[in-house]
Amino acid sequence: MWFLYGVYKLLGRGPFLVCLYPVVFYYWATRRAARQASLDYLRQMHRQHGVPARPPTWRDSLRHFLSFADTLLDKTLATSGSYRFDRIRYEGLEPMLERVRSGEGGVFITAHMGCLELCQALAGRCQDLRIHVLVHTRHAERFNRMLNRLNPHSGVQLMQVTEITPATAVLLAEKVAQGEFVAIAGDRVPVQMGPQSCVDVQFLGRSAALPIGPYVLASLLKCPLYLLACIREGREHTLIFEPLATVVRLPRGQRVQAATDLAQHYMSRIEALLVRAPLEWFNFFAFWAQRAPQHAPPPSHP
Repeated sequence: MWFLYGVYKLLGRGPFLVCLYPVVFYYWATRRAARQASLDYLRQMHRQHGVPARPPTWRDSLRHFLSFADTLLDKTLATSGSYRFDRIRYEGLEPMLERVRSGEGGVFITAHMGCLELCQALAGRCQDLRIHVLVHTRHAERFNRMLNRLNPHSGVQLMQVTEITPATAVLLAEKVAQGEFVAIAGDRVPVQMGPQSCVDVQFLGRSAALPIGPYVLASLLKCPLYLLACIREGREHTLIFEPLATVVRLPRGQRVQAATDLAQHYMSRIEALLVRAPLEWFNFFAFWAQRAPQHAPPPSHP
């Protein structure tokens, strides 16, 4: 990523794409599972919504990969402050900024789509906005250092977690109480799954497993839950802020059903956005095959 960013800064977007596209084509040609996952998604979009207008072929799958490659540059430019932020449109922005200015925090539920790093564009409009993104990989520690080098004053920070422990919940509660936001992806199942970790919802007419974690987290923090999404439309990006729940309640005995209802609402909104921009979905794996194990592993301690 450092190399590609340097190519762009020195030579511009054209040479950057010359370097990047052969790598993407090689990956697309040699990764059958990722290529098949892309085609499965595009074909399902076509069946359910007629997007694209004709049945997808391998060329559409390659375009799907190239769309992600193009987004890689936008992610780096957005983080460094070099992106042309006048190309960003907003939906639901003003109510969100009013909440930030009033010192009230919340939970953002996101998805692996678009370029969420464009939230950096809000720094100039609302310097009080601070977002802590929860990720399930230790690569976040190195990537966070890269982001800090690109922009030491960034309002977006990555937090590497494998599970939400009581200590993590206390830390996040403090962040929200201080008027900050916690962002967590809602479209990939946890690294460590148990039978109660996921719920089943409908996505593009098929059953898919989604994590219950974002709704449990919002319930524990006693704060509103918002959808934060980004899609590319033409040469511009659109950032979407949308309230999903003012208060998240997961009643005892109805916890799974309440979480399922919220997850279905979330996924329906994601599906509606993908109809507008079908190549912005960046889950290149067998998405509908995600499932929690039938039996939880034995605890390592009482």
